[in-house]
Amino acid sequence: MTVTRIPLAICLVALTACTPRGAVTVYPAAADVGDVEEVFVATTRKFEVEKGTFGAMRSETEVFGRFAISVPPDRALGAITFPGRSIKPDPRKHFLTVEQELHKDSNAFRKKLSTALKDLPPGRREAVIYVHGFNNTFAEGLYRIAQLSHDLDMPGVTLHYSWPSAGNPLGYVSDRDSAMFARDGLEQLMREAAAAGAERIVLVAHSMGSALTMEALRQVAIRGDQQLKDKMAGVILISPDIDVDLFRMQAKAYGALPQPFLIFGSDRDRLLTLSARITGQPQRLGNLSDINRVADLDVTFLDTQAFSAGAGHFNLGDSPALLQLMQRIGEVDQAFGADQTGRVGLLPGVVLTVQSATQIVLAPVAVVAEELTR
Repeated sequence: MTVTRIPLAICLVALTACTPRGAVTVYPAAADVGDVEEVFVATTRKFEVEKGTFGAMRSETEVFGRFAISVPPDRALGAITFPGRSIKPDPRKHFLTVEQELHKDSNAFRKKLSTALKDLPPGRREAVIYVHGFNNTFAEGLYRIAQLSHDLDMPGVTLHYSWPSAGNPLGYVSDRDSAMFARDGLEQLMREAAAAGAERIVLVAHSMGSALTMEALRQVAIRGDQQLKDKMAGVILISPDIDVDLFRMQAKAYGALPQPFLIFGSDRDRLLTLSARITGQPQRLGNLSDINRVADLDVTFLDTQAFSAGAGHFNLGDSPALLQLMQRIGEVDQAFGADQTGRVGLLPGVVLTVQSATQIVLAPVAVVAEELTR
């Protein structure tokens, strides 16, 4: 019998190339139709004047801005739709940009961010920073955090850090270099949020953006910036594309991890399986099958394999049932501060605790639906 081996490059294209690529479409009239989400942005991408947006090239100068994104009413929970090049934008169906403004320096940005934070009551002035993953365009990361903010009804002010991903399924190595190039930029955005008056900062990162996030946290710890560390109120890593041993060293360099520290993963994540093969390792942090490898770290691993569809690389953002379930994530944080018995029945699934780490194997959709209707 002849076995045909398919090159990894072809596999990557097959998993990612079928989805139309996102682009920023400015359409002010969409404000009258969709729900508008305000997103503050910092990026180390180079601005492409001819295209009127940020591209894949790296920039040593960080640019700041603010975008107002219209989330269309006619869509499934978790879905993001872009208008095609030859299709007229439809604010009932497409994610569209209502307003955008850019700042060459951080002062104007900080003032706008400070105003947004002051609009919140004291004690609730939280900055949620999203860091996109591998193979993302500027628009894809921007609209993704708008979608998550809307669908999860996220509290506080929403920020997005856009690092210079090539936006190409064959650009894996280039993206790894770009993620490391962008560490200082993410750290700077965290400092801008703190200087603007954020009482707490939560980091949400996807895929390769998780490695970038852990590196930025490591830098903050190495600099001995305790004031910034004190503002860190939680970290969420979604399908993190990080070598497990590297993650352990990053976590140990940081010290006591921000809490809650949540890792969403699945051993059915096909892209992380390919990533592991490319890097010559058996697994990545996001498809970890043995929680014992991080047992001494204060982390919670939420196994989302029951919600996997397609490549299974963004279950948290793509699955309507999982999105509904995660609206109860605040209960997880509260219950895990209590005793072991307080965890039973909190989320549908099986809970396993090994030393400091906790694993929650989330239940199938049918069970989740039953729990949510009680």
